[in-house]
Amino acid sequence: MLWLFFITNLLGTIYGYEWYWLQMTDTIVEKPLWYVFFVPDSPTASLFFTLTIGYLLMDYSLTSKPNKLYQAIRGFIEAFALITSFKYGIWAVTMIWAGAWHGVAVGWDGWMLTASHLAMAVEALLFVRWYRYKLTAVVLVAVWTFWNDFMDYERGVFPRLPDVLVDNYYRIIEGFTISLSVISIIIAVLCLATRQKTAR
Repeated sequence: MLWLFFITNLLGTIYGYEWYWLQMTDTIVEKPLWYVFFVPDSPTASLFFTLTIGYLLMDYSLTSKPNKLYQAIRGFIEAFALITSFKYGIWAVTMIWAGAWHGVAVGWDGWMLTASHLAMAVEALLFVRWYRYKLTAVVLVAVWTFWNDFMDYERGVFPRLPDVLVDNYYRIIEGFTISLSVISIIIAVLCLATRQKTAR
């Protein structure tokens, strides 16, 4: 089952980067090079979740307790996967159907993206019981998440959206995105608190 999740998310990650490829190349040409790291939101979230599944698979082969550096890196990756997968899973579905509400055709790819992004949000929560991240990791990911929101809406590298949404709801979408960031971070903190309470 873990291998199925790993392979499925890896393929989804590759597809996601391909989907963002044109925007990434345009960003490299038109903006400072480092801006490109803030462009592919969903596939980066999927990539980190894939790495999280990879760590769970590695657990079966470890013969000794990992060192602190390994644990810190793993914790950051798990917190990143949880926060960003939930956030962009919900965000993408909302944007697809907000566009549909205003007459934008959904098509087969819209249905596929709806299903895959809902799966991102659900599976991030599904695996949270096995995460080992600590509060420090949540804080670091929170910094990245809010900085990413700033880059998206103040530096213009947000995922490409239908014109009807950008022209009429830009600041509402920005506020919605930031709200999702806050909610996702709170979820990560609550999951951590629950895990620590259960471990006592």
